[in-house]
Amino acid sequence: MAAGLLDLSLSIVVEIVAFVAMILILGRWVYPRVMDAAEGRQRRIGEQLAAAERARQEAQQSLGEAQASFAEARSRAAEIIEGANRSAEQLRGDLRSRAEEEARRIVEGAVRDIEAERQKAVDSVRGQVADLVVAATEKVVGETLDEQRHRSLIERAIAQVGEDSRN
Repeated sequence: MAAGLLDLSLSIVVEIVAFVAMILILGRWVYPRVMDAAEGRQRRIGEQLAAAERARQEAQQSLGEAQASFAEARSRAAEIIEGANRSAEQLRGDLRSRAEEEARRIVEGAVRDIEAERQKAVDSVRGQVADLVVAATEKVVGETLDEQRHRSLIERAIAQVGEDSRN
């Protein structure tokens, strides 16, 4: 039995030595590489998380800027529309006042033309009346009047016709 124990003890010792040698080899060459790879992966994951957070913040900032630009554009559009409405209203008022002024001028011109035509008609009637008065006077009196009396009679007749036409 002693030989079995030794065999057993020696095999345990060899296994322990092999285990320790394997631990030393793994600890010396493999474990640092595995740890470096794990740390590198952890760093890359951390960098990716940080990059993702930066991208999220940038997207959030861009969204805020876009919303601010949209609000500003909407405000400008409202101002432009309001300005256009004011301009249109002012233009409408200007056109209305021009049209009223033009209508007033046309009416005044028509009134002047009517007055001028009326005056022409009155002058024409006065001339005809004067001729009739002279002819009637010559027939009644039977003679021709001198220049002074002739004018005096015409003026009185015209004045009388003017008063009658006003009444």
